[in-house]
Amino acid sequence: MNILAPPKARLSVEIVHDLVCPWCFLGVRRLLRTLRRRPDLLFDLTWRPFLLNPDMPRGGMARPDYVVRKFGGEDRARRLYASIAEIGRAEGVSFRFDRIGRTPSSVDAHRLVRFAARHGCADAMIEALFSTYFTDGHDIGDLGVLAAVAGSCGLDSVAVRRFLVGDEDTDAVHADNLRAHRLGINGVPCFVVAGRHAIAGAQEPEVIERLLDVAAVEATEY
Repeated sequence: MNILAPPKARLSVEIVHDLVCPWCFLGVRRLLRTLRRRPDLLFDLTWRPFLLNPDMPRGGMARPDYVVRKFGGEDRARRLYASIAEIGRAEGVSFRFDRIGRTPSSVDAHRLVRFAARHGCADAMIEALFSTYFTDGHDIGDLGVLAAVAGSCGLDSVAVRRFLVGDEDTDAVHADNLRAHRLGINGVPCFVVAGRHAIAGAQEPEVIERLLDVAAVEATEY
């Protein structure tokens, strides 16, 4: 160990996201790739829920009905999804919108992330949930699907199912969603670094890295 080496700056990163948002999947991939490129910094990640569809029924909605309500029709949605899929390929993300038969409420999926965070595997859970929905086309509003995803991440699927059947953390998810809006966050993904620097959208790694540099300099000044 080099005792003369300066201590690494430690930065908090809040990741405000929704698990049914394709741009969040892309943005998170880019963020994590950028963080891996910065071994000179230490990061504490906190996953904050955002509800793009706060009025979505708990049981979700058939995908065709959602597409009409959200985009006005399938043609517009198809063009948008094709564009997202093309960007995704460059990030190693395989979007298969054609496999999605139902648009879920994301409340229970966000609750599962909170559960996973208490067991130290929130990062893996986020990746698994995004892939389960956007690549495999499974309904992440279904408690059986969520329990299976939890099991794949090393959690006790029976305990997870028991947790999800109740209402624990439901109010906390809605409170975090309200908090985001009160902070002026109206779209996701949004990354808040060191509690004061925010950047919205699935930004390129170079943009994210510049923000980290600014936050790191400030962290060493205090």
